[in-house]
Amino acid sequence: MTSSPKGPVIIITGTPGTGKTTHAQLLADESPVPLKHINVGDLVKEKNLYETYDEEWQSYTVDEDKLLDELEPIASAGGVILDWHTCELFPERWADLVVVLRCNHTKLWERLEKRGYPLKKIQENNEAEIMEVVLDEARSSYASEIVVELQSEGTEDLESNVQRIVDWINAWKADREAGSTQS
Repeated sequence: MTSSPKGPVIIITGTPGTGKTTHAQLLADESPVPLKHINVGDLVKEKNLYETYDEEWQSYTVDEDKLLDELEPIASAGGVILDWHTCELFPERWADLVVVLRCNHTKLWERLEKRGYPLKKIQENNEAEIMEVVLDEARSSYASEIVVELQSEGTEDLESNVQRIVDWINAWKADREAGSTQS
């Protein structure tokens, strides 16, 4: 695991509607070290890092090579939160912590309906949540000690989760400071 002294690389992932962006924004605000929040989906659109747009699914087909090329210098520098609905694309060497947000499928369905997702997309995402697709991807892509599964069903979970990650950042920072004084 390689880390920049600037700050950790934290991946916040989960099925659409689990609260990734809300968690990432709050964490960026409350972190004891400066962290830049990157909403990967927004970055893909802003920088044209996609091949096509799928009208039926209302989503972009990401050009993974372009995306990784764009993110490499950012992740290498450290001090970043990557917020995206998938994580296995990101090299293991980038990640210091991978947070997988989970949500009850009934609550998730309601959230996706409020977003105006087409029924087919709601069904697919709901099924992915029930089948633990994102969690399985994270567990198969990264060392088990850096993958954390957190419930994300309301404000209480949000606050508790962000505090838990802030505590982790403080420990990460203390480890780096202790390591640099021993050198």
